[in-house]
Amino acid sequence: MSGTIPVFVNDRPVTLRAGATAADAVAGFDPDLAARLAAGAATLTDGRGIAMAADQPLFPGAIVRVIVSARRGAEASDAHA
Repeated sequence: MSGTIPVFVNDRPVTLRAGATAADAVAGFDPDLAARLAAGAATLTDGRGIAMAADQPLFPGAIVRVIVSARRGAEASDAHA
């Protein structure tokens, strides 16, 4: 594939190379969110709210929503306090 495709991450347009993945879109949108996704602290859904894999190839006009977990890890928990 060649060329670029427009996609949306959350509510913002991102231009990617054709054949890019959902993770590529997040990285192009916000590197900090991409790090959270890689660490398992965020997940992805499509525009309908259906879970999607980070390695899913995107098509022109695709919508990717990043869901960041509000839960803290066990080491940050204050349950033992």
